[in-house]
Amino acid sequence: MIKPSVYTSDTSQWTITAHAGFCGFPAIIIICFNIISCFLPVQAQNKVGNYHIKIVSPDPPLKSIRGISAVTDDIVWVSGTGGKVGKSTDGGNNWQWMQVSACDSCDWRSIYAFDDKKALVLNAGEPARLFLTTDGGSSWQQVFSDTTKGIFFDAMDFFNDKEGIAIGDPLQNKFTIIRTHDGGQSWQHDRPTLLPAAIPGEALFAASGTSLITLPGNKVYFGTGGTVSRLFQSGQQWKAVTIPVIQGKSTTGTFSIAFLDANNGIAVGGDYQNDTLRQGNCMLTNNGGRSWFAPSTAPGGYKSGVAYITPQLLIATGTSGTDISNNGGRDWHRIGDGFNVVRRARNGKRVFLAGKNIGLLTD
Repeated sequence: MIKPSVYTSDTSQWTITAHAGFCGFPAIIIICFNIISCFLPVQAQNKVGNYHIKIVSPDPPLKSIRGISAVTDDIVWVSGTGGKVGKSTDGGNNWQWMQVSACDSCDWRSIYAFDDKKALVLNAGEPARLFLTTDGGSSWQQVFSDTTKGIFFDAMDFFNDKEGIAIGDPLQNKFTIIRTHDGGQSWQHDRPTLLPAAIPGEALFAASGTSLITLPGNKVYFGTGGTVSRLFQSGQQWKAVTIPVIQGKSTTGTFSIAFLDANNGIAVGGDYQNDTLRQGNCMLTNNGGRSWFAPSTAPGGYKSGVAYITPQLLIATGTSGTDISNNGGRDWHRIGDGFNVVRRARNGKRVFLAGKNIGLLTD
């Protein structure tokens, strides 16, 4: 039994414990196989299935993709540099590419699609611009803009077809938040008195548009990095707790979060300038983020995107490679090259990845 490590947050009184995993051998009908397995290395026993990544768009007409919105197994939208957006209605086999008019310098880091006709894209950087299409990308309408100096949006998500939220880096030491109540037709800033406060040097990352997620009951979670890495949770008011990933520099912290439900979640990141570093790049929670523990085997380096495929099967990706876990995130194994972002279809089972090209997880 390995003695757990204990972390104590400077910004809260919660105790954060890193649990060591135990060796549980799989039950196998043929007794001799079970005996042999006792002598195999732990990594071999935990090996996942024959997952690999099929490239479905090897040469998209943009340098980098960081936004994915997979509506179903067939309908998936992507977004990225050059003001460009892509859409597939056949599971990624064929793509329609479009450029939002007069936005050739926009980097669409966040995209949210409702179906094959309606989608929203949000850029990172100033001025902030948010565009909506309702005709499948044939035309786009600007529904929000902000020319405030230093404005920088990182992620966008929706609770339902009407209620949505987008979040950006701090201005005057408070995170920027806008919301829509009409399906993205119009957006309003949260009142300054309601905004969560940031520690100097704390910010979000727009590496994949997945530093923000919504859950039923109007719950919002977002993860930060920089001088400190924290998970913010909103119900009636904002609460924050430190996530014990590597932090302290502008290149470190939590880059992506995912929650299976209100209790079980994961935060991944690391240091994007040292993308082979495994220490402090992944943390798990089973109590809604109040405390965190480290996996037994961490993913292989910096990760900018993570997603639940099933309650036990997770995928994480970044410039260091793509990893799979088949035991709820406690152990990870590399399956292929890295991407910027990964998403599971909201109303389906397929898993899409994107970066310099677009991939589909297969087994």
